[in-house]
Order: sequence, then structure tokens, then C-alpha cells
Amino acid sequence: MTESAQAVREFKMPDVGEGLTEAEILKWYVQPGDTVTDGQVVCEVETAKAAVELPIPFDGTVRELRFPEGTTVDVGQVIISVAVGGGAAPAAEPEAAPAEAPAEAEDAAPKGRQPVLVGYGVSESSTKRRARRPAGEAPAAPAPEAPAAPAAPAAPAPEAQAAPAAETPAAPAPATLVANGVPVSGAGRPLAKPPVRKLAKDLGVDLAAVVPTGEGGVVTREDVHAAAAPQAPSTPAPAAAPQPQGAPEPAQPAATAPDARETRIPVKGVRKATAQAMVGSAFTAPHVTEFVTVDVTRTMKLVEKMKADKDLAGVRVNPLLMVARALLVAIRRNPDVNAAWDEANQEIVRKHYVNLGIAAATPRGLIVPNIKDAQAKTLPELAAALGELVSTAREGRTSPADMQGGTVTITNVGVFGVDTGTPILNPGESAILAFGAVKWQPWVHKGKVKPRQVTTLALSFDHRLVDGELGSKVLADVAAVLEHPKRLLTWT
Repeated sequence: MTESAQAVREFKMPDVGEGLTEAEILKWYVQPGDTVTDGQVVCEVETAKAAVELPIPFDGTVRELRFPEGTTVDVGQVIISVAVGGGAAPAAEPEAAPAEAPAEAEDAAPKGRQPVLVGYGVSESSTKRRARRPAGEAPAAPAPEAPAAPAAPAAPAPEAQAAPAAETPAAPAPATLVANGVPVSGAGRPLAKPPVRKLAKDLGVDLAAVVPTGEGGVVTREDVHAAAAPQAPSTPAPAAAPQPQGAPEPAQPAATAPDARETRIPVKGVRKATAQAMVGSAFTAPHVTEFVTVDVTRTMKLVEKMKADKDLAGVRVNPLLMVARALLVAIRRNPDVNAAWDEANQEIVRKHYVNLGIAAATPRGLIVPNIKDAQAKTLPELAAALGELVSTAREGRTSPADMQGGTVTITNVGVFGVDTGTPILNPGESAILAFGAVKWQPWVHKGKVKPRQVTTLALSFDHRLVDGELGSKVLADVAAVLEHPKRLLTWT
């Protein structure tokens, strides 16, 4: 093919999150044959921390997308190859170029090789083909396997039924793929991505019996699931061939729950990272949670006045902003709460800065981006940073750097109408404050029962770092500022 004469460059999955080991491909923005330029975004991936767009660092024509959308790829794996106009191709690429002859590519590969073509990974059948090449296709054992490919177009069904026991993988492949008019390699081996091959192996599905629906005759994940669930409706010729391969296969479809009484959702990306972090935090840091109910009527009135202030035009002022400012004041008055536990050195590390985290619920799961050096920001600056943080999180565009280095966190459960909760610490942080719903309640004010706006705050803290006295002081100071917001001036 002409592509084999071109130089081909490969783009590998980068480490986009400082030490992350994998990322899921959410969306491809290009397809094979498209022209790309240096810096053009080719795909969007989701790491354990955020969704990130990946630009390609060179010009050329897209030759191959190595993984479909929804696949989790390890950092360092090639995800896309691009044919460029000039320059030398990588050493491994010439072996991958002749797509018409996958058998020869596999034969020439050394023992213990890595897959050289997408859909042609290392398998048991590859060892047979390496032995067949030096023998010149003369030995009796490989002989039925060699004519299987050319004979398939003339009589696919008899070939598939004639030799199911001796050459089960070779016979059904041409029968299924050619019958559907899908062009495959000369060897008749089904095309499938490595994750799809693993899925087929786990479900006990013979890829040779799967009808491919992907572009270019590639077997997709959906094809494998379809072959695993409705085993009976499939065509008799391909369905009969996989049966002798293994007895457990008929039992596999029963595990798929065809009546849809259950839905299984893979745990990956942000949700997987959150689960691991919460388990680690809950069973590493001894949590203590304290509660206080406070009258925030004055604070709510101040919020309304600030919204009408012309000097704050364009600034998003809300109760969460006031809670954030109150917590910063409390930390300034009680600096020991802003610390971290160094297990390796058995030290308490007191932070002289506050990276204030705000827990945000997104469609991909809970994330906690933080405002860097929040203690040094004015009220308008804090409001602007808070508004940008929340909007970016909702759009799924939070960068990994924005979620690292947090010291304390606020979780606003009140937006869901919840009074309060017992929040779990963000790993590596010393405290987390839950802000409950603000509600009108009967309250004793100046000796009389009056309707007042009341909320409940909950502070969870790491008892290795923060003892009961310190934690109580911090929570009491936050409540005091929210009850009498003039303390924002007198305490700072």
C-alpha cells in the first residue's frame, strides 16, 4: 500500500495528571484519513481526576485510531498513528505497515513480541504460524490451515462444518466474515482491538463467530456482548462451530441477565478515583465530626445587600462565598488546623497557605478543585475564583492541577435541601466543612421566639492533627462570623 512508503509517527497516551497510570478515551475528534496539524486537539480523555483534551504534536494524515471511544488506555500506549509527509518512520512501524499480510508480519516477529497490528495480538495460533513459515507450508499439520483462507469464498459453510475439531478458529472466521461481505486479511482472522479481545475471552466468545459491525470489519465491544447474550438466534453454521471449543461457553450467556433486572456500570475514571480516595481516607485518618446550628439571618441580609451593590456588579455573591470567607477567618485565628500528616517522616506539616477546596458534583462523579492561596484574596477576588471554579467543574473542564494540593474543603450539601452530614476528608487534608440548607425556623432572638434563617454546619477533621478543642474552636469561629458578619472586619 502507499501508506507503507510514508513515514508514520505514533502518538502515545501522555501522563496528563502527574503520575496517573491510565486514561479513558471519551471522544475522538478525528477519523482515519483526516488531516491533522501540530497542536490540533484529536481526542478527549478522562483521567482519574478530570477530562482533558489532547493535542497532537505533529502534522500529517490520520492512519489509524488504535482504541475506540470508551476504552481505558495505559499511559505510554500508542493511541493514534499519523502518516507524515517526510522524515524517518519509527523502527517498529514498517512491520505494522503491510496490512494485507498479517500472517507474514506475525511470522517475522520475534518470540515474546508486542502486537504489531491492531486486532492481531499475541495468541496461541500465532505460534503455529511461526512454525509453518520455515517449513514452507509443506508439513501435514499446517496444511489444512493454509488452504482454509482461499477455499472460504467458494464454499464457506461446508468448510466451517468439515473441520471444526481440527481447526476451529480458522474455519468459522472466513465463513462469518466473508458471508457478511466484510473484507478482512488474507489469513481470515477477525479484526478486533485488544480490549475487545480480552472481553471476548472473559465472556467465552469466539471472535471468529462474531459478526463485525465496526468500520473496516472490526469487531466492536457491542458485537461481543451481542454474541454472548443471544446465543440461540445466531446463524447455525457459526454457532455450531464454537461449541466444541469449550464446555463452559453455553453457561456464559446466563450471566448477562437478559431480563435487564440489573445494570452493571464499570467503575472507572473520576468515580473510581473518588472511591479509592474515600476508602483510603476513611480507614487512614481517624475522623471526628462536630455540629453546630447557627442563626445566619444577618449574613443572608448582607448577601442581598452585596448583590445590589454597584461596586460588586458582575461578582457572584452567594451564601457559599460567606461561608468560605468565614472559614478562612477561622483558620487565620486557629492556624494549627491547616496542616497535613506526614506518615513517612512522622511529622505534622503546618501549611502557611490555604488552598480551599470546593466539592463539586459532576456527571462523571465528585471532584474537589481548590482555590490556590485563598487566604490572600479579597472578597471580590474570592467570589470570582469561586464562580470560575464551580462553572469549570460543571462543564467537566477542571484541570488536574486545580485538584491537587488542597488543604481544607467545603462541601455545600445545602443545595440539595440537606440539613447537614458527616463528610469524609479529602485525602491529605486536615478538615472538611459541610454547609447545610438555610431554612426559616422558630428561633429565640433577643428573648423572643421569631422566624429566623438557620443552618447547621458540620466539621470533620483528622484527629491525629486536630484535637477536640482545636476543632471546636474552628467550628465555633465559623458559626460566630456567620451569625455576626461584622466580625469579618473586627477579626481580620
